[in-house]
This record gives sequence, C-alpha cells and structure tokens, in this order.
Amino acid sequence: MKTFVRNLIGSSVLVAFSTIATAEIAVIVNPANADALTKDDISALYLAKTKTFPGGKNAIPLDRPEGSPSRVEFVSKVIDKDEAQMKSYWSRLIFTGKGVPPKVVESDAEVKDMVARNPDTIGFIDAAAADATVKVVGKF
Repeated sequence: MKTFVRNLIGSSVLVAFSTIATAEIAVIVNPANADALTKDDISALYLAKTKTFPGGKNAIPLDRPEGSPSRVEFVSKVIDKDEAQMKSYWSRLIFTGKGVPPKVVESDAEVKDMVARNPDTIGFIDAAAADATVKVVGKF
C-alpha cells in the first residue's frame, strides 16, 4: 500500500512539472510597437546580436530569473539553447566586454507592467498571463 501511495504521489508531481515545463510562452511588446518580429529577430535581441527592433527603434529585452520555468522554456524554444549554454554564452560576452545581459524581472506581472509602460521593451511571459495591456508578437 505504501508503494502504491508513493507511486501515485510521484506520478502526480511529474504530471504537474511536465505541465509547467510545456507551458506556452508569449513574447510581448508595447502595443505602440508596430514591428513584426520573427523567432530569429527575438533570438538576436536576447543574444545581444542586435539592439534594435526591425524598424530601427531601440530595444530593451527583459529576462526572467535563471532556472524559472518560463525562462527555461523561452531559452529552449526561442534561443535554441539550454540554461547552461545560455549562462556560458553570457559569461563570454561579459568577460570580453561585448555585451550586457538583459535586465532580470521576477514575475509575469512585472514584465507585463514594464512592457506596457515602455515602448522600447520586449519580454516574455506565460501566454495565459497576456492581456490587452501588451501586444503578443509570438507564442512558442
């Protein structure tokens, strides 16, 4: 009986984590931003390969804390890297003086608020948290 209960609890936890791990990520910008962004455009912004939106306006990417479920999904689905590769990438850029990583923001609500207030920002949140205060430019 104890084994059955442990297996049941273990299975429930795995299902919960797999649901979190496969959450859809929405990349968001300010509604005043008219630019259409491809996955490559977004990736280039988050890898500091460009500092502007396709239309030429300055872009300020917002990141989430390392290891957070939304960041893990974003890095995997949009950047095509894992957390360790991303950390290594930014370590090299910082060490060589070629880049400064995006500002880390703690929650979906904070990202959404910052993007809604500043037309130069871009961020990513759980797609379920997106609303009319921001413009979704991609879901992954």
